Amino acid sequence: MSLRYLTAGETHGPQLTAIIEGLPSNLTIDFEELNFQLHRRQKGHGRGRRMQIEKDTANIVGGVRHGRTTGAPVALIVANNDWKHWTSVMNIEPIEGSDEEKRRVHRPRPGHADLNGGLKYDLKDLRNVLERSSARETAARVAVGAVARQFLAEFGIKVAGQVIRIGEIEAPANQLPVDELIRLTEESPVRVVDKETEQKMTDYIDQIKAEGDSIGGIVECIIEGVPIGLGSHVQWDRKLDGRIAQAVVSINAFKGCEIGIGFEAAKLRGSQVHDEIMYEAERGYHRATNRLGGFEGGMTNGEQIVVRGVMKPIPTLYKPLRSVDIDTKEPFTAQVERSDSCAVPAASVVMEHVVAWEVAKAFLEKFGGDSIEEIRANLNNYLEQLGRY
Repeated sequence: MSLRYLTAGETHGPQLTAIIEGLPSNLTIDFEELNFQLHRRQKGHGRGRRMQIEKDTANIVGGVRHGRTTGAPVALIVANNDWKHWTSVMNIEPIEGSDEEKRRVHRPRPGHADLNGGLKYDLKDLRNVLERSSARETAARVAVGAVARQFLAEFGIKVAGQVIRIGEIEAPANQLPVDELIRLTEESPVRVVDKETEQKMTDYIDQIKAEGDSIGGIVECIIEGVPIGLGSHVQWDRKLDGRIAQAVVSINAFKGCEIGIGFEAAKLRGSQVHDEIMYEAERGYHRATNRLGGFEGGMTNGEQIVVRGVMKPIPTLYKPLRSVDIDTKEPFTAQVERSDSCAVPAASVVMEHVVAWEVAKAFLEKFGGDSIEEIRANLNNYLEQLGRY
């Protein structure tokens, strides 16, 4: 069975819509947990005013009955509460009026999709580009990922995330149990466990904002409890680490991904990189270390999946950058729109959910079935097979 989804909707439109196809039947949906994950995306020091306007809630309008999936496509809607201020500008029907009344955008912002999208789709109003390319779309992706997260939890798989770096400030490494990591990062406005680092990061974000600038960082996702053998070595597009990397870099403003020690491996010797294989009767095959982040040959090896993504600073600045008006071809300094000075803590939540989605997809490919019960039986049979190996 193939798991997939599509999203639709604009940042100032009436709603975001997502349709998930391929979920098995009899998955119990925890609606409070689903909306809790959406709320997590809106938190974090450095977020802009929109997070005070929107209180995201996902409404399921198809594929779930009496709290459980039916096997049919699941349809989700996340309403945009700010729509009431945009009903004329974003109406699907033609409207009369000046460019100003239509809020036409003809001045592309550096670092955004504005100009590339306008050129590609031959759009003279760049609002048609920015409305869809906005990071608002990640609300739908978190909603979808939250469902995948609940699917994984059915099989004891846990998902956690943390901020590793914001600008010049790096959090010290930790080896906390996943449950403890989840608890402590949820208490932090910048999603770190170290209180001294937390204060340094919040002060740094405030300084950057006061200077009219923005700042990016590095976030990490950890997934625990994944069985050996998700993904495959036999074809390039079946390698799960590669699929995760593509998903991470597809998040707005993400420009890089690493698995395990990642780019650090370039400066180390092989003996300092590879994970030695161990065996114990009770535990089976496992690794002495986890430098490769839970992957070998494009497949999970039973250790924690550890993925990091780097997010660039948000390009909408209160210290404007130079650009060119598409009407006059004259230079100008890019206009300021409502924005965040730092969205790294929120991006950590988004990355958790896109990684969870890819793991859930690979899990379903491996243990496919039309119901949770059938998938569980397939998994148990496979685990017994591993135990006999």
